[in-house]
Amino acid sequence: MAQPSDHNENFRQAHPTVWKAFAKLADECHGAGPLDDKSRKLIKLAMAMAAGLEGATHSAVRHALEAGVTPEELEHVAVLSITTLGYPAAMRALSWIHDQAPGEGD
Repeated sequence: MAQPSDHNENFRQAHPTVWKAFAKLADECHGAGPLDDKSRKLIKLAMAMAAGLEGATHSAVRHALEAGVTPEELEHVAVLSITTLGYPAAMRALSWIHDQAPGEGD
């Protein structure tokens, strides 16, 4: 299982009932449709990137790597975002991806 950030771990310990409900909701959402695990992980990454959420992007990268997504596939998501989010946002997201999954250019 991907390791949560220290902040999330602290929240989980301080609010175990809320964390358990959140985790159950996440499990239900993942199981609610026909997408395979890899597709879901890539979509979650794209949503976090598009929302400009650094922590969520880091988390999505860790979960995607755990699910077998390659660093090259993660980078491809950032490249695809150039024409939708713009170059600066795509490069911001790429830097967040490289925080968790260093690429060849790092």
